[in-house]
Amino acid sequence: MERPGGRTARVRAAVLRAAGDVLAEQGFAHLDLADLARRADVGKTTVYRRWGTVTAVVTDLLGQMAVESVPRTETGTLLGDLRANARLVLTTLTDPRQGPLFKAVIAAATCDDATATALGEFYATRIAEWAPCVTQAIARGEVPDGTDAEDVVRAVSAPLYYRLLTGTGDLDETVADRAAEAAVTAARAGVFAATGTSAGAPGRT
Repeated sequence: MERPGGRTARVRAAVLRAAGDVLAEQGFAHLDLADLARRADVGKTTVYRRWGTVTAVVTDLLGQMAVESVPRTETGTLLGDLRANARLVLTTLTDPRQGPLFKAVIAAATCDDATATALGEFYATRIAEWAPCVTQAIARGEVPDGTDAEDVVRAVSAPLYYRLLTGTGDLDETVADRAAEAAVTAARAGVFAATGTSAGAPGRT
């Protein structure tokens, strides 16, 4: 077994970095295993044997990105936590490399099932990372019992992705903070609570 940091790890890092560069610069359609091997300065046989398809490379890249994502922030309040989440998403989407990369992968996911599955797994990992900030808020009585933690987290990032993908409106901290505030307001009103939970109740009765 190759030790951590050995040749296998170096090859993987180089190929995934090359894949990210191509996605950011040219899009999914321009991914090619031979070209990735050339860019990463590794043998074509190695790349074909390890990944086999460009979709497998993208899947591996998304898995790595999920693992390396910034950990959840804990501020002690739901608004503080979700504002931190919104600003992290903003930083990613406005990054000169990461923003175009995500746009390319999302576009590819609309017509490639394997890429769609990989993208879904990436976001599931990130949502699961941040969902505890909502469950902690439930325990503190900030939002009603039965609030769907994952739906709240999705509600924070959705407006930001909409602006990224449609090009309508700016993407800045004001927009990010507003998305977090809207999600908290809705959560407190019981919008994300299970059917039968008292809407409008800030917490337990």
